[in-house]
Amino acid sequence: MSPTRPIRSVREYERAQKRVAELVALGVKKGSPQGDELEMLGLLITAFDDEHHPLGPTDPVAAIEFQMNQRGLTRRDLEPFIGNRARVSDILNRRRGLTLSMIRRLHAGLRIPLQSLIETETDVGSAAVH
Repeated sequence: MSPTRPIRSVREYERAQKRVAELVALGVKKGSPQGDELEMLGLLITAFDDEHHPLGPTDPVAAIEFQMNQRGLTRRDLEPFIGNRARVSDILNRRRGLTLSMIRRLHAGLRIPLQSLIETETDVGSAAVH
């Protein structure tokens, strides 16, 4: 597998993943020829994944919970962005959807991507934006 050309098949994709595992096991150094190979293979694998296995929109509650876990936040920490304790509970339990002002505050304050906070009418199992 040459990291100088795109991955075009599942077979090439699997070979690239195997080579990445080999390079990681070797503990290659960043900036070395093998480190460069590892970096290029990572980019090619990501491009193949993005083209053949695109991720759909994220559930807004999942995006909020992810940020909470990453930052060690509690429900109380969300009150400046969402509202009182009951409102935070309603949002996280999916009994109520996010308002536009909540989305703006969450995006500005916690840097949650807007696309992750916006739901569409086709979203299943969660409340729509109000």
